[in-house]
Amino acid sequence: MTTITIYHNPKCGTSRNTLAMIRNSGLEPEVIEYLKAPPDRATLVALIAATGEPVINAVRTKEAIFSELQLDAPGVTDAQLIDAMLQHPILINRPIVVTPLGTRLCRPSEQVLDILPAPQRGAFTKEDGEVVINAQGQRV
Repeated sequence: MTTITIYHNPKCGTSRNTLAMIRNSGLEPEVIEYLKAPPDRATLVALIAATGEPVINAVRTKEAIFSELQLDAPGVTDAQLIDAMLQHPILINRPIVVTPLGTRLCRPSEQVLDILPAPQRGAFTKEDGEVVINAQGQRV
């Protein structure tokens, strides 16, 4: 059985769309609501490293707490950003998806399609009405 994990916030449309695309491939992921069960330091560091992206890409820079903590100041280190995400999980950008094919911050949500081990089983339209997958299961 293929293991897929999504670090999910059910209040986030991008996260909901990503979860729905995973399920549209016929797979049921492990859903971790990271605001209720935040990752520990080792897990967060490993997730970010696995994406191949800089730490700052894993931070929600538009959250008010980002500015309040002055995380946009010159010289803020990756370690400080990680500390802030651990103390304030709302700062963790989402959704992060882990599959056997890779780990990705799925913004936009259709980025998940590149790492799913199974094809889409049918049409998929995002919550905003954007068609992503046609009736034949192909990316639009």
